[in-house]
Amino acid sequence: MEVTWKKANNNQSTILVEKEGVPYLTFDKLSKAGVIHGFSTRMGGVSTGIFESMNLSYNRGDEKEAVDENYRRIGNAIGFDPAKLVFSNQIHTTDIKIVTEEDCGKVMTGMDGLMTNIPGIPMVTSYADCVPLFFYDPVKCVVAVSHSGWKGTVHRMGRVTVEKMMNEFGSKPEDIIVAVGPSICQDCYEISEDVAVQFQKEFPDWVEDILIDKKNGKYQLDLWKTNELILLDCGILPEHLDVTDLCTCCNDKLLFSHRASKGKRGNRGGFIML
Repeated sequence: MEVTWKKANNNQSTILVEKEGVPYLTFDKLSKAGVIHGFSTRMGGVSTGIFESMNLSYNRGDEKEAVDENYRRIGNAIGFDPAKLVFSNQIHTTDIKIVTEEDCGKVMTGMDGLMTNIPGIPMVTSYADCVPLFFYDPVKCVVAVSHSGWKGTVHRMGRVTVEKMMNEFGSKPEDIIVAVGPSICQDCYEISEDVAVQFQKEFPDWVEDILIDKKNGKYQLDLWKTNELILLDCGILPEHLDVTDLCTCCNDKLLFSHRASKGKRGNRGGFIML
């Protein structure tokens, strides 16, 4: 299967892998650390129409049998049992659930992040333009995946996740490996002034790095850079951080994008497992 994409730069942190006709994305530092993870594309599944083809959402109108098969395929490709998946139903908070074997096959309601130190529990969060954050502490053996849209980002979801790893499992920021996954780039992400004001207030020292004022009440927001700065600010080492160069909106043939499709789309999944 031939797959191409438009990159914002050439940092080589986001890597395309394909197994049995199912392409998915991995991240260089997590792969080298040996953690099981992946980020689905919209390719390699069986869904049709606006959900073509690897739709991983049960609640957007797709057929359940198709989504079941898509999960079977992506699970086989990445290397997890879809029957054991722990799901979240993100509502743009910074709430994170620590999951156990009892949560396998269930949806964690009201959660935008999942975390565990138990091997063999695959966790998934869903995306269409928002930022996926993947975490792995190889010292304390903890993994997490967090969903960070603009609301999660302005409330520092990356920091919240790191602090929960520290408080619950004794992780040290300098040990944690993090990937900022494919999401909408600054060129594609226009926001209104009321949203920009929240970022200006929360990150006054970073405004020039993360916002472009278009002088018409609109701004272009860099979610990648904002999340990178949040993670570095809470102690993640630069050499332990991968930041994507892959925009969902620029690559809507490869990745579902809410903005590019005007809401007519499926969802992708971000997976991680010890």
